[in-house]
Amino acid sequence: MTDETPNITSDSTVSLCEVTAETVRTICRLEVSEEQKHFVAPNAVSIAQAYFEPKAWFRAIYADETPVGFVMLYDDPEEANYFLWRYMVDALYQKLGFGKRAMDLLIEYVRTRPGAHELKLSCHPGEDGPEPFYRKYGFTLNGEWMGDEAVMRIDV
Repeated sequence: MTDETPNITSDSTVSLCEVTAETVRTICRLEVSEEQKHFVAPNAVSIAQAYFEPKAWFRAIYADETPVGFVMLYDDPEEANYFLWRYMVDALYQKLGFGKRAMDLLIEYVRTRPGAHELKLSCHPGEDGPEPFYRKYGFTLNGEWMGDEAVMRIDV
């Protein structure tokens, strides 16, 4: 991030944009707060993983012309398996509604995928993690676990 904060507000237009050679460094500099860092991998790690997983679909979250976050989906149309692998909004841009609007866009995308009927994700359970955001959005626990993370799902 630069020292200059872009002029974006909660009314800014949110979009999901491809990460390009021109934008990758900026996307990699986006970070959650120090207290949230143990919940999500850095974007550089996610992007590296995506290049070795053919079913990874990833985008930068923008507010107007400013990158504010990152999303990565495991996108497997052959098995109709859609799993939110990574999701983050930079600490400077949280609490402005960008996360919810980006999730709306992600779910719109998943609805276009073959056989899509649900979107799953996993997260650390508890009030101090991302679970309350996902619950508020409409995800519910499905009883499955991936390691120490609870699996949640939503109908699409």
